[in-house]
Amino acid sequence: MLKHRRTIPEAAEASITRVIGSLPPGMVRRLAGRPVEVDGQVLEAEAQLAQRLVDSEDGSVMLSVAERRAKIEHDARVFTGPRVEVADVRNLEIEGAAGLLPARLYAGQGARARSPLLVYFHGGGWTVGSLDTHDNLCRFLARDAGMRVLSVAYRLAPESRFPAAAEDALASYRGAVAEADALGADPHRIAVGGDSAGGNLAAVCCQLAAADGGTEPCFQLLIYPVAQLGGREHRSYELFGEGYYLTTAEMDWFDSMYLSDPSEADDPRASPLRAKDLSGLPPALVVVAGFDPLRDEVVEYAERLREAGVEVEMQRVPGMPHGFANAVAAGRVAPAAMREVARSLARGLATT
Repeated sequence: MLKHRRTIPEAAEASITRVIGSLPPGMVRRLAGRPVEVDGQVLEAEAQLAQRLVDSEDGSVMLSVAERRAKIEHDARVFTGPRVEVADVRNLEIEGAAGLLPARLYAGQGARARSPLLVYFHGGGWTVGSLDTHDNLCRFLARDAGMRVLSVAYRLAPESRFPAAAEDALASYRGAVAEADALGADPHRIAVGGDSAGGNLAAVCCQLAAADGGTEPCFQLLIYPVAQLGGREHRSYELFGEGYYLTTAEMDWFDSMYLSDPSEADDPRASPLRAKDLSGLPPALVVVAGFDPLRDEVVEYAERLREAGVEVEMQRVPGMPHGFANAVAAGRVAPAAMREVARSLARGLATT
């Protein structure tokens, strides 16, 4: 198997990313090159320039699971920007479906005792990612929404395949409810959220919690969630499945790592879009990236929630690719978009 080859030192990449964020918009556009327009959307110059940095690595190489995990840790250190400061951070453990799971609790500066709590599941195709890759994103949400965020390191595939991550999501949410006092959280205002595969787990958690009759999350934050595994019939895969950070080939690989058999993609615990009834689920904030192969399935899931009578706010970020939420402290566009997400999250939890 060919090895991942990095052509620019990590420290230099991080420096370049910070410089890009400080440049005047006109200069960023000139450096990014000719604007890229697809389906009536123009790729943000910052994203276009960052993509050129990513493409400086040999994109044709095949990576092992370990190499992919190392790469996402590397990318997080390069692209998230300077560390976001919060009032408090604490490492702990939370109950999972098969034992205790590592977790990290963040308290924003404005978070009072018994504040709202967001139980957060990181992205990474159920295979890569960690508490560290999403540390700055969780810090940002805690700070800007003035609340607590509990980031959960659910079991990863292929060591623990479907439905392990989905079971951990529900169990850790239930654990957070049970431990609300110790976490400094209001037990009646505990939400779930995540990005990409983590958004998938948050959506699945809400469905499972509704089905088993226990306490349900009061709100769901779904940042470009994977709504459907398996089929690639949505047009956004054709438009954005190559060249915009997340590719169709990568999604196929993630599916193969998570699922033991392709038929499992029809299970709503894997593909929340496959659920027949979405009524009675908590209010949802759904974030859609424009240059994302998942774009159309995310929109379809939001529309199905609305049709089922669920209160839905959909925030579209048309010029950004999948993964932009992690760049919360880099550049201008991603932080601005995520500030709006944090404001909506705070409003949603204030009214539950």
